[in-house]
Amino acid sequence: MGEKFVNRSKISRRFFWVVSAALAAVILCTGLPASADAGFPGSFAELSKNASPAVVNISAVKIVKSQGGLPMPFGQDDPFKDFFEFFYRDRQPRDFKQQSLGSGFIIDKEGFILTNNHVVESTDEIKVKLADGREFNAEIVGRDPKTDLALIRIEPESDLPTLSLGDSETAEVGDWVIAIGNPFGLGHTVTAGIISAKYRQIGAGSYDNFIQTDASINPGNSGGPLLNTAGEAIGINTAIFSRSGGNIGIGFAIPINMAKDILPQLKEGKVVRGWLGVMIQEITPELKEKLGLSDSRGALVADVTSGGPAEKAGIKRGDVIVGFNGKEIKEMKELPFLVASSPVGSEAGVEIVRNGKRMTITVTLGRLTDEKEEGAPVQTRLELGMSLETLTPEKAAAMGLAGTEGVVVTQVVQGSPASGAGIRQGDVIVEVDKTSTKNVEEFEAATGKFNPGDTMLLLIKRRGATLFLTLKIPE
Repeated sequence: MGEKFVNRSKISRRFFWVVSAALAAVILCTGLPASADAGFPGSFAELSKNASPAVVNISAVKIVKSQGGLPMPFGQDDPFKDFFEFFYRDRQPRDFKQQSLGSGFIIDKEGFILTNNHVVESTDEIKVKLADGREFNAEIVGRDPKTDLALIRIEPESDLPTLSLGDSETAEVGDWVIAIGNPFGLGHTVTAGIISAKYRQIGAGSYDNFIQTDASINPGNSGGPLLNTAGEAIGINTAIFSRSGGNIGIGFAIPINMAKDILPQLKEGKVVRGWLGVMIQEITPELKEKLGLSDSRGALVADVTSGGPAEKAGIKRGDVIVGFNGKEIKEMKELPFLVASSPVGSEAGVEIVRNGKRMTITVTLGRLTDEKEEGAPVQTRLELGMSLETLTPEKAAAMGLAGTEGVVVTQVVQGSPASGAGIRQGDVIVEVDKTSTKNVEEFEAATGKFNPGDTMLLLIKRRGATLFLTLKIPE
């Protein structure tokens, strides 16, 4: 028995090596098997070579004015003015240039460049550097802070290389993508990865609907393209999730279809959006049971703006919006952008569920202004683990709050730094380190001065009481 076993073993080994050698010969002659080669690019070199010339590095410069002047104890009529000017002239504060770096890509031969709004906003000078080394001064054509998109333009002497805009809706999770940009100011850099998720909502605004990718995106990549294997831009690289400031494999890009929807308006210099006039919220399992709903799909109308389009059409508090102009609303976040991208003054069919019955109401859309919003949180601080929203009189009334100024915490992630600090949903942050914060923008400005590891002092109002809390910025 033992001898037979040994002989079979030898035969098995011999058979294994013969088959392995045959397979190796086939692979060497024909390349990878069809199943392994399908959808797997052997190299991104050709794609990178064709796309890179249309990707630009953006340098935005802001002139920061100096504060104060020469020390004059007795004012400008000080008798010692000449003395102070002589000795302190070289010590007085001077204006300085603050520079930020980003990326963008050329979308047509007329010199239009698509990038992020946060790359070029509040700047005094914008310089664009092409892959071939040419530099141009650029001007802002149009900006849209709500989607963080901007269109700038340069005036070249000859035709420019351009990128084609693809279709972000047809892109699928698992597809190969590459990102090209200017990370950390290093110049043209190409990284590759796959689409990790779609329709990702990170609380960046009412219209966030990001493509998530593991293609390496770092500071300076903002505004650069996310490309499919056909070399088409399917996204604009915008944000990263990171505890250290560097890439950890989670990046976000604005879907290119969102940019294509507002591109004509950006070229006109201003984006105008439709307005429905409702405050909406997500349908939780508890709300579903309490309201007797069959499922959690749709956007629950928490309030209707007095005199707004929805009220005039007959939409009421407690209605669930499940469709808009023939498109199904599966999640609350889908509604704001659909409404906003519809023409002002147009008639929209809003499908609702009221008391278990479906009906369609025709609404004539109004115009959205900065004061009119469809009720979604404005900002999420991922590293702190909380969602924030500027407190408005309407929001204060709905929450039963006495004050109408501050930043209200709409959500706290369990186990996050915010949760550990004792911050709760419904808290209103009114000060950061004794600096007043009346809105999310002021909160961002105040907290932006802190570094990882620093501790902030927060003044919070909670159910009529006022208390201080400390919150440490995670390292």
